[in-house]
Parts: sequence; structure tokens; C-alpha cells
Amino acid sequence: MTDTAPDPQRVRETSLEELHRLRLPLPPPNFPLCWEPGDTVELRPGPEIEARTAILNVVLARALGMPPELAMQWLLEARLVDRLTPPEWQFVSDGKGDERSFALHAEAMFALSWLLGIAMDLDPMRPSPDGLMERLPNLAQGESFLTWRRRTLAAPRDAASAAVQLDLYYCLDWSFLEAERRRLPPPGQIDSNAVGQRRWALEWAVIFAGPYHGKPPNWEEVDLST
Repeated sequence: MTDTAPDPQRVRETSLEELHRLRLPLPPPNFPLCWEPGDTVELRPGPEIEARTAILNVVLARALGMPPELAMQWLLEARLVDRLTPPEWQFVSDGKGDERSFALHAEAMFALSWLLGIAMDLDPMRPSPDGLMERLPNLAQGESFLTWRRRTLAAPRDAASAAVQLDLYYCLDWSFLEAERRRLPPPGQIDSNAVGQRRWALEWAVIFAGPYHGKPPNWEEVDLST
């Protein structure tokens, strides 16, 4: 469902208040807004977010030692093979790629789970909860993609709430990197890598439409450079 996006300036003020509460560096005054007044916002369809969550779950399992044959068989049965990105395909099927970078996707998976309503919050002070894996496809027990979807009964967040969370993590990404540059201690138990992964998921899932927005990016096309 497409809605008018919330007032970007008020949302930004709230994000900056949260950075101040966390005692993080504040972005410069000219730091860009994520959207403009009058833009519309929507979430990617729930099944698409579920599919991406399931794929990242398999990618993480491969990084933790799941045999490639079992990983590919699960994806084939779930009819998700064609949704793998080229780097994911190489890693899942042949183990090619930076294992550590793929393991970091646990935090992106956490943000996607929040969007689906199967994780309660995205606290920037804490890593993904230990119980999160229980809410994802149980690959060790052979739980199918369809069975998982029936078990979880996802209730996706509304687009406006997701946009607010995206703006916060857009600001947090800058602040965590700046804090690390200044060698300041982090405010909690996560670092800039975790923040960046959560932002990646939110940037991919939250779709804006307006004069300054182009086509929604594919997973590997998400731009985290600004």
C-alpha cells in the first residue's frame, strides 16, 4: 500500500534527538534527507521480503558450515534459486567470496525480520537477539520455506514506521563511522558494520516515489556510500 511519507524534517529531528541521547556525533547541517515533502512511501511486498530473509538465512548457514548441496537443495525446493544475487550464488554453491562479509548479513536479516513483524525492535544498542534464529526457517530440521511462512504468519510493518526507522539508521550509519574515526567508544554492543547491514535492509525494503527517486534497487545495488 502506497502512502504519503511522513514529514521528513520532523522525522530527522527525532533521529537527531536519538543520536544525541546515544552521545553520538551529529551529522552536519547539510546532511541529506532520505525523502522530500510530498513523496510517497511503500514497503516491498511481504512475500518478497520473506524470500530475501530466507535467502540470507541460507547464506548465513553456509558461512557457519552448512554443506553447499543441502543449501542449494533447500533453495531449489523453495523456488528461490533465481533470486540469489551473483555473489550469493557463488558463495552458496562454491564457497567463493568473503565468508566474514556474508556472515555480517545476520544484522540485515534482523532488520528484515523487524519489517516482517517477527522481531520486536531494532535497538541500536544491542545485536540481533539470540532467539531470532528460532523465528527463521529451521534449516537443521529441514523446515521448508512454505512451512516457515505458515508458522510465522508475518505481519509487515506500515511503510511510514519503516521510513522513520530508515532515517534513523541512515543517520546512525554516518554517526557510527564518524565515532570510529574519532576513536570514540560505541554507545552499546554493536559497531558500524551491524548498523550498515541494518540500513542496507531498510534501504532495500522501503520504496519512495517522487521527483528525486529512481527505480527501486536490487539487493546488490543498494547504495550505502552517502
